[in-house]
Amino acid sequence: MKNRPTYLLFVLGLVLCTLLFVANLSLGSVSIPFFEIAGGLLGKGFVKSTWETIVMEYRLPKALTAIFAGISLSVSGLQMQTFFRNPLAGPYVLGISSGAGLGVALLLMAGSAFGWVVYSGAWGIWAIIIAASLGAILVLLLMSITAWKVRDSMTLLIIGLMFGSAVSAIISVLAYFSEAEQLKLFTIWSMGSLGGTSFGQLKGFSFAIFLGILPVLWMLKSYNAMLLGEAYAESMGINITRLRWGMIISTGILAGSATAFCGPIAFIGIAVPHMARLVFRTGDHRILLPASALTGAIILLFCDGISQLPGSAQTLPINAVTSLIGAPMVIWLILRRNFSKEF
Repeated sequence: MKNRPTYLLFVLGLVLCTLLFVANLSLGSVSIPFFEIAGGLLGKGFVKSTWETIVMEYRLPKALTAIFAGISLSVSGLQMQTFFRNPLAGPYVLGISSGAGLGVALLLMAGSAFGWVVYSGAWGIWAIIIAASLGAILVLLLMSITAWKVRDSMTLLIIGLMFGSAVSAIISVLAYFSEAEQLKLFTIWSMGSLGGTSFGQLKGFSFAIFLGILPVLWMLKSYNAMLLGEAYAESMGINITRLRWGMIISTGILAGSATAFCGPIAFIGIAVPHMARLVFRTGDHRILLPASALTGAIILLFCDGISQLPGSAQTLPINAVTSLIGAPMVIWLILRRNFSKEF
């Protein structure tokens, strides 16, 4: 593995990602031949019009959502592990997921708790996306103000966890007073889902990813120095304040948008950067960034394929699948590797 050229690993990863992408389009209650889908995507058309409708309107947006979410969560997870120099840091340590959950909880359950009429079915998925985004932005603003006051990264990590705990407590209070129907809606959202996303929403999702990755590309050369400590990075002439703000804002946009469009998805942000390090055998962020993004897309496509339950109309919650796969993977990585050499 060490002698294998990096470009070859990227080529193999892209091939695997493409195969999983097409395979995802063939899985579901209606079986569609693999080569029929490949031909349809290449412009040759589908034999049946129903196959075209199923693929283009339902399965294709879902597969693209899996790729976008995998990229967002893996890149934000890589940033947080670098920021805190902690192998178990993930994209949600700043309380972003909890903030998004609070926004959705207020939307879905505030009516039962306080007698408000906030949520209406006519709003559809956009209401949940807007509510989750506003909640994530609120927590991100609070964490940004905290980062401006606090200089130590570990202190910021603890404060982020406290923000998450406080928000979770508020959600629990809302859940206690809510009615069964609203509680069920929130529970379903908290399980995560890659389906139900339209092409119009995917445009917004892709734009959010673009905005979130811009700060990463701008400051990528500084990331390697962060692993050696903020004092060392500052001695190298790196503006630590600007770098910390850039990493927090980038993570907030990436993780917040993924949570808004898909709900909370566990373990992708924690496990994928370690998998990229293991496969590509490098700690250089110039390689790790695209490697993590590619690996995240592959893993989430794989998890989505498992959730499809081939031959069945049922779909498992994506959060359950990623947890079942990600938790043993993180345990194995911890037992196998010496993280003290990397962080």
